[in-house]
Amino acid sequence: MTIFWGGMISILIPVYNYDVTLLVNTLSHAIDSSELFCEIIIGSDGCSKDYVSIYIALTKLEKVDLYRSEVNIGRAAIRNRLIEKASGEWLLFIDADALIEGNASDYLGKWHDYISSPTVICGGTAYPPLAPEDPDKYLRWHYGFLHEQKSTKERNKEPYASFSGFNFLIEKNLFSRIKFNEELRNYGHEDTLLGYQLKKAGVNILHIDNALIHDGVESNREFLEKTQEGIQNLSILYDKVTDRKTFASTVKILKIYRRLRFIGADRIITRIFIKKRRRMEIILRRKKCSLKIFLFYKLGLFSYIRLESR
Repeated sequence: MTIFWGGMISILIPVYNYDVTLLVNTLSHAIDSSELFCEIIIGSDGCSKDYVSIYIALTKLEKVDLYRSEVNIGRAAIRNRLIEKASGEWLLFIDADALIEGNASDYLGKWHDYISSPTVICGGTAYPPLAPEDPDKYLRWHYGFLHEQKSTKERNKEPYASFSGFNFLIEKNLFSRIKFNEELRNYGHEDTLLGYQLKKAGVNILHIDNALIHDGVESNREFLEKTQEGIQNLSILYDKVTDRKTFASTVKILKIYRRLRFIGADRIITRIFIKKRRRMEIILRRKKCSLKIFLFYKLGLFSYIRLESR
């Protein structure tokens, strides 16, 4: 086998109770004819027997392997275990609910053009242009379509704030020194912390036009619950980081919160949030709600958590 100058790439897919058959089959067929990609590793994080049986069946495909944790160790920890298992010099992380639009070989081929060290390369996230037919999944799609789907130019203006663990390539030696923070067991902001760590370490992040479609759109209720977990995580991280100013520069909610806190308006936001919380949650579960309400909800929840912790 010919080894490319940039080294081989391992594709890592962490998963929790999600059917990755289509994604893995598509990638497997594409890397069969590639000398750049050495393996696909599925990381099963405490999944049920039914899903584990699906992942085991996929290992019959060429270059597909499975790392299995019997218990759920969390989004950060399962990614770190995959790093340890990977044999490639570069790691391509792809979330389980991603879909490849168009030709998989074209998608994989683009990564080789940008391999350099020590640089982190983000491919981007895309959403279907049409809203889901199910109104109960509108909020997640609406937020993602307007706030997570950004052009390469937009993302490169704020490369660290735009970092996402959904679809990115990183050198293994670099990632082995940083890794995901395993104290974060619940959903949310593990990639925010990684973006902050990369910024503090002076590692460049390059955003390219190689997006995957985010297919796993949760219900409005589920997305609100994950948002609550994410805000809790964000508050924990805000207490732990050594440079709050730099960390806040990578998170829009924190930028706004710090301005409000400076002028003492965070208590006003908290009081409004406490009074209107249940009403906002009802509105956010409806179809075609305003994302301004969602932004205020997140800001109010963070302010409330910070005030309670003080």
